[in-house]
Amino acid sequence: MKPLELRETFKAVFGLEAEHTFFSPGRINLIGEHTDYNGGHVFPAAITLGTYGAARKRDDKLLRFYSGNFEDKGIIDVPLENLHFEKEHNWANYAKGVIHFLQEAGHEIDSGMDVYVYGNIPNASGLSSSSSLELLIGVIAETLYHLHLERLDLVKIGQQTENDFIGVNSGIMDQFAIGMGADQRAIYLDTNTLAYDLVPLDLKDNLLVIMNTNKRRELADSKYNERRAECEQALAEFQEKLAIKTLGDLDLWTFDAYSYLIKDDERLKRARHAVLENQRTLQARKALEAGDLETFGRLMNASHVSLEHDYEVTGIELDTLVHTAWEQAGVLGARMTGAGFGGCAIALVNKDKVEAFEQAVGKRYQEVVGYAPSFYIAEIAGGTRMLD
Repeated sequence: MKPLELRETFKAVFGLEAEHTFFSPGRINLIGEHTDYNGGHVFPAAITLGTYGAARKRDDKLLRFYSGNFEDKGIIDVPLENLHFEKEHNWANYAKGVIHFLQEAGHEIDSGMDVYVYGNIPNASGLSSSSSLELLIGVIAETLYHLHLERLDLVKIGQQTENDFIGVNSGIMDQFAIGMGADQRAIYLDTNTLAYDLVPLDLKDNLLVIMNTNKRRELADSKYNERRAECEQALAEFQEKLAIKTLGDLDLWTFDAYSYLIKDDERLKRARHAVLENQRTLQARKALEAGDLETFGRLMNASHVSLEHDYEVTGIELDTLVHTAWEQAGVLGARMTGAGFGGCAIALVNKDKVEAFEQAVGKRYQEVVGYAPSFYIAEIAGGTRMLD
């Protein structure tokens, strides 16, 4: 959406002019899945799909939220002094959580605001529509109330909202990628230290194709928290003999030498994925910096195999997309992206083969799953920002 369209829609909903308009991207993760909460490395990038917003301050203490994606919900009114989770407030709980934790951190938000949002990220697709919304609300508040915020503080408040307000025990990768994204750069992030580098993303004659299963993925209701708990238990077992703080501290050989400490086959598989996926992410950075897209593609493939068999977060929808992608001409690599349990996969495809690729993968998916997937080209974007 363009700023003028946002302003016109805002006025139609609230009857007044918006002060400013905003954009917050979604994200894909190139590689490094389920490593962020295990103290490993991740390699995400912000994309041009995202969440748009328009807002203005109010003179009273009322927050009013309206989403163009959930028009049936109408305007959701929330008193500023009553910021707690309410199921019937649906998507607005993410906005409430961000405002709540900004206040808790000592930032003065002394009046309400009217906020219109519209997102073109497919809902529950695994492209981080929730984190996109969290950072959008954070930057809106930062702008309207003239808050003095470091971007990393806002990233952490987004994660805090996800963890402590919504109840999803997620890592920091999504909010970090969305808040810190840069055009044509991927973010190589050490989730232990939050040290990061922006790595140029030169895909040469290839494009990143997002393949959406169109199966809704509800993280809070999935096995996401279960997987995290399994990894935490595996870490505790390693710590009986090893002075480590996270599974990301382990290299392959140390993991192999001490894997006898894990007392359950399922936990062993979960830990093996976390350790090896971290190593794949280190190798992926080297491959991208060397322009070696063939090696990068093979690492993508290996990542999906690990997520399918060791972490068990894929399912027939994602596996059908990825396995079919592997068979197509011009494909260097493919893997699920995001938390799994539905959502999206990505493929690195020669730009001359994209049309045939989408037709072949879409046909097979329809045959196996019974409905069609969706395809998008992932263009790499900057982070959350004011438009005008």
